[in-house]
Amino acid sequence: MIEIDRIIEMAWEDRTPFEAIRFQFNLSEADVKTLMKKELRFGSYKAWRKRVAQCNTKHLAKRNPEIDRFKSKAQRTISNNKIAKR
Repeated sequence: MIEIDRIIEMAWEDRTPFEAIRFQFNLSEADVKTLMKKELRFGSYKAWRKRVAQCNTKHLAKRNPEIDRFKSKAQRTISNNKIAKR
């Protein structure tokens, strides 16, 4: 349950690309969309999908090349974060 909550949190964050979710949880973009559809209310899911479709930072290929990281400076303080615990 904690991992699902963290995946949802990362999916909601505009600056966290789907590639970061794949790296940390081994879930493809399609898997994340399926999870979000299952876990969120329908209206929330529709709003999220609309926002993701317009967001250039959710896909590394569309992202500004000057952004070379996918975790925020505050990410080390997030509990249950596998990347920060390396």
